[in-house]
Amino acid sequence: MGSRKRLAAEARKEANKTKYVARLVDYPTSPRKMRLVADLIRGMDCNKALDILHFTPKAGALPMSKLLRSAISNFEQKSGLRADAEPLYVKEVFVDSAKMLKRVQPAPQGRAHRIRKRSNHVTIIVDTKQVVEPAAVEATNQD
Repeated sequence: MGSRKRLAAEARKEANKTKYVARLVDYPTSPRKMRLVADLIRGMDCNKALDILHFTPKAGALPMSKLLRSAISNFEQKSGLRADAEPLYVKEVFVDSAKMLKRVQPAPQGRAHRIRKRSNHVTIIVDTKQVVEPAAVEATNQD
């Protein structure tokens, strides 16, 4: 391995040490339906996002809340801090298309229609909010 690749790999590993991620792989619902749920919580505080997911009647809300809890747990394991003490928020949520099962639906006059049973991958990244102290803000405003 060349030195440039090695340095890039080491930098990527260092960046991943402070990245708190949870992934849901091959969940059998269409990405379009899951994106509706993901759009509800993007950029919110984690506790508020969990409350919203708890009261959302969509089918994708339950696996999304489990995934968010997993991301919060990953934060606690990697950083050694408690999620209650830190102001956690949902930094990124994205839903990607996964494998598609192709089936055949019989149609009139000997024809057939294709049925596509879609699935998706969901990724949630949580992070801490940088709290700015009021004294620091006042000092920058006075200059």
